[in-house]
Amino acid sequence: MPGLLIVLALAAVAVPLGRLVPVIGGPVFGIVLGVLAGLLIRPLRADACRPGYDFASKNLLQLSIVVLGTGLSLQQVVRVGGSSLPVMLGTLTVALGGAWLFGRLLGVRGDTQTLIGVGTAICGASAIAAATAAIGAKRSSVAYALATIFTFNVAAVLLFPPLGHLLGLSAESFGLWAGTAINDTSSVVAAGYAYSQEAGDQALVVKLTRSLMLVPIVLGLVILKTRREARAAAASSVGAGAPKRLPWRRMVPLFLIGFIAAAGLRSAGLVPDGWQENLSLLGTFLITSALVAIGLSLRPAELRAAGFRPVLLGAILWISVALSSLGLQWATGTL
Repeated sequence: MPGLLIVLALAAVAVPLGRLVPVIGGPVFGIVLGVLAGLLIRPLRADACRPGYDFASKNLLQLSIVVLGTGLSLQQVVRVGGSSLPVMLGTLTVALGGAWLFGRLLGVRGDTQTLIGVGTAICGASAIAAATAAIGAKRSSVAYALATIFTFNVAAVLLFPPLGHLLGLSAESFGLWAGTAINDTSSVVAAGYAYSQEAGDQALVVKLTRSLMLVPIVLGLVILKTRREARAAAASSVGAGAPKRLPWRRMVPLFLIGFIAAAGLRSAGLVPDGWQENLSLLGTFLITSALVAIGLSLRPAELRAAGFRPVLLGAILWISVALSSLGLQWATGTL
């Protein structure tokens, strides 16, 4: 309880700050407050607090993904239209493929490489949270990925609207560009509506549809992780007989099932529109709480070890996705 109460108290400060400054958002404020509190207030590093931090960073993180599912529906996918899907799938491929290629070239591997790639490909902090829940990423990797995504979200909000006007993009084209090339929903909204009302509406729908890609990506990450663990276990027990088959519960985490179920309820009209604002706030609060806990457990030495290379990887992916979104729109005739 001590650690959990500390986490909830800091999250109660971070979420309003995120609503005041939506470009930064509650999750980023949460991890920053957590890191600062852990560094400056020595009692918060006590062993008695750690079980609460561990609970929040795992269980609240998984619950937040389920709650976020209530904001998505299959009807949104249909409304986006077939012409938008090639651009979304193409930028997804560029981000994930680029994370694999440039991560290897830059020496950014493991959890950090995965989280920056998934965060750039899908939906920023929410995707990082989902991937973290799936693979149990290191605290330092989560912090680096969030910092990288935040940096280029701010850059996109400032640069995309004037660049869109310079390129003469229509409201629909700009909305598709912003929805596929900017990460966090708050930043997509800020850039889209700065361009025009119609562009903002289009960008938001594209962004929410893009978020549905969490399902196959997270499922793929879980399968890769469990198979890797199974191979390692088999290698360490040679001669002990055939390795046991992994149960489906290990391959399909409960929070992902909950996410799909929540989106299904929303699609069936069983989640009233009037609930959306409060559910969105609850989801943000839960993610922020989890990131506060990660921040409280983080130590500066864990960040210094990786240097500047993760940020460079994030920059390369961000530019690649932004250019490929425009290129795919031109190739498919939607630009």
